[in-house]
Amino acid sequence: MRRLTTTPRTTAAASAVLALALGATACGGSPGPASGKELSGQSVTVAGVWTGSEQKNFKKVLDAFAEKTGAKTDFVPTGDNVSTFVGSKIEGGNAPDVVMVPQVGVLQQFAKEGWLAPLSKQTATTAGGNLAEVWKSYGTVDKTYYGLYFKAAHKSTVWYSPSAFEQAGVAEPKNYAEMLKTGRTLADSGLPAFSVAGEDGWTLTDWFENIYLSQAGPEKYDKLAAHTLPWTDASVVEALTTLGELFKDKQLVAGGSDGALGTDFPASVEQVFGPAPKAGMVYEGDFVGGIAKDEFGKSLGKDAKFFPFPGVGNGKAPVVSGGDAAVVLKDGKNQKAAMRLLEFLATPEAASVWAGAGGFLSPNKEVDPASYSDDTTRATAESLVKAGDSVRFDMSDQAPAAFGGTKGAGEWKLLQDFLRDPSDPKGTAAKLEAAAAKAYRN
Repeated sequence: MRRLTTTPRTTAAASAVLALALGATACGGSPGPASGKELSGQSVTVAGVWTGSEQKNFKKVLDAFAEKTGAKTDFVPTGDNVSTFVGSKIEGGNAPDVVMVPQVGVLQQFAKEGWLAPLSKQTATTAGGNLAEVWKSYGTVDKTYYGLYFKAAHKSTVWYSPSAFEQAGVAEPKNYAEMLKTGRTLADSGLPAFSVAGEDGWTLTDWFENIYLSQAGPEKYDKLAAHTLPWTDASVVEALTTLGELFKDKQLVAGGSDGALGTDFPASVEQVFGPAPKAGMVYEGDFVGGIAKDEFGKSLGKDAKFFPFPGVGNGKAPVVSGGDAAVVLKDGKNQKAAMRLLEFLATPEAASVWAGAGGFLSPNKEVDPASYSDDTTRATAESLVKAGDSVRFDMSDQAPAAFGGTKGAGEWKLLQDFLRDPSDPKGTAAKLEAAAAKAYRN
């Protein structure tokens, strides 16, 4: 699970956006649900993994819904294991009405357990006009549309220190080979290229996924994600070989493999944007910018910049995403209010509330870019929306948790082992296939 928080923007800015969202009709696309207090006296409980400022800012969205409908809202944190939390609540007869699900694999599990109610016709229609088809497909199980994607992450962004680039005399690279060359030039000027968060296995899956999507293409990416293509395929070995070239180069990885394996994700951001820089770049999602700003006082677009993860070889630049989908539980106490909430979440004004508060990207193409409070976040959001159906969801988040989402096991551990010793890509591919076959049971 990758749950990251950022500090909200100023209260005044957030309040202004909230007021605008409450008073405005939809700013484009399909019209939102009719205003009124039709849910006065009713309540809706929403469960999700968000904590800290993410939870605080989502509650602003729930407050906007309450203001429109008269419903009372309650947010319940699930902890990282959403599946276990929801299962226990259903078993205990105390199921939430709505769950914000952070993994495709978990959404599919919920649907197959028979826990989910299909989205209402209005939600499906609004989402159909506002979201790229790919987001609908990730929310659909066995041809039934269950999950509305509300929050997204752009996981194909490489963040860098402009001052380090200036000192080394380098510019933003346009392809993967150029990125490695830029990194070696950075190292020659005194800073290793990348801070790699090898202590957190999920960051290594993201490195692999971007390289694989660019090198092998979206069709093979989809097959590997579904495990209809084995991990022993030549395309996997090729991607591991490409990744291994970076992992084995001490000019490119700050502290070498040992240093990387002792660096968690927050520390990897600190190594680039903290008071004592140890690297010039850190690869991860758009949320890096929030940490650089909120934890280390960096001005986005000035002290902290990003470039898109570049295309590998002849491949296109990849766009890997993650996201949280809203689903309605059949066993919730108020399905009417739950459905009404999802109708609201499908509209651009709902997304605008959180966009103004910060730490948020919307896959909704009708959200006004002006809703975002800084140019860097705005550019990231526009890049995500512009990618349309070429976006691919984080592969490990689509896998069974035993393979793609468990610390010290499966893909996370095997890629950590590969970071420690990248000399045998073929052998690593065979180990990945064995672990995948066991987890997928095929």
